[in-house]
Amino acid sequence: MTLFVYRSHYEGPLSKRVRRLPDATMLDWFRRGWAAVVQEGHDTEAWIAAELGGPVYGFGTIFEAARRDGIAAPGTWQELRDLLQRHLYVEGEVRADERSVRVLTDDDEVELAYFFLDDSLVRARADRLAYLAHDGWPLPETVGGAEPAPFTSPVPVEELAPARPGGVGTTYAVLLTFCDSESISWLTPWSFPGIRLPELAAHLRALDPGSGWPRELTVLRALTAPGDGGIGPALSRCNRWPDMEQFLAGEHRPLHKDSMRLLETAELERGRDPDRTLVRHSRHLAQMSIHMNDFFGHQQWFLFDDVWAAGNADLARSLLRYAHGWDPLEAG
Repeated sequence: MTLFVYRSHYEGPLSKRVRRLPDATMLDWFRRGWAAVVQEGHDTEAWIAAELGGPVYGFGTIFEAARRDGIAAPGTWQELRDLLQRHLYVEGEVRADERSVRVLTDDDEVELAYFFLDDSLVRARADRLAYLAHDGWPLPETVGGAEPAPFTSPVPVEELAPARPGGVGTTYAVLLTFCDSESISWLTPWSFPGIRLPELAAHLRALDPGSGWPRELTVLRALTAPGDGGIGPALSRCNRWPDMEQFLAGEHRPLHKDSMRLLETAELERGRDPDRTLVRHSRHLAQMSIHMNDFFGHQQWFLFDDVWAAGNADLARSLLRYAHGWDPLEAG
């Protein structure tokens, strides 16, 4: 089986489309496409949409070039790589190997990426590909035993506060957010060492955000009420906050009071619909797919601790990589 993933903010709550194809390898799928479009004359865009669950920006150019120039179907992955690099329309780059094709491009509005992956590769490199291959909302909330195995992030993580003396565990924040056309951000995930997710609400209230904090987490802190025992209620308030580009700092109690007063009368930008946002929170994982507007779709917030990460190690590591760069198979 072959997996196709289209990473695009037009594509549902997780901003990606996942499609399972019946072909044994990604090269087999491309050869079948050559037969259907180049030899049998099927409409290029219609065939691609039927196969891949919808349009893929610029992708039809490889089959159009093959039909126009009489290019034979590739017999090896090296031939496929060379043809894609020569004839596929992209605004970024094409990477290919024996078991995958990875493409970065844009549609003049936002960045897009798409992937063809052999199923054997997805299984073998689950630590890099599990989140990319995950289909549907929400992420699983199950955890392992009471004493989690040590978990280490595979990419750099920025600590937002010193470790709490005597504290245990680490809470991670992965925010797949953007405010311009660079919609696949090369983000450094953040962490709060010395606490686990059940303690995050109280920890946020006690902290003073520094200049390195992401704006979304300053909003989350401001909207965490003095009596909140967990982070879930504050996430729901963030769903109705009008401006995620604000940096909110200051003593917590007056800041929270002022923020709640503003929230009562806030008007959201046109097209943003809080009713389309999805929020879930459990003891060790909080997740929100916040609807921003009809054009840019959803953006995702994930807050999890080392207990959840240890019980879902491949998913956690691959999610951290997903935030850090467009190509989870990139070396390093």
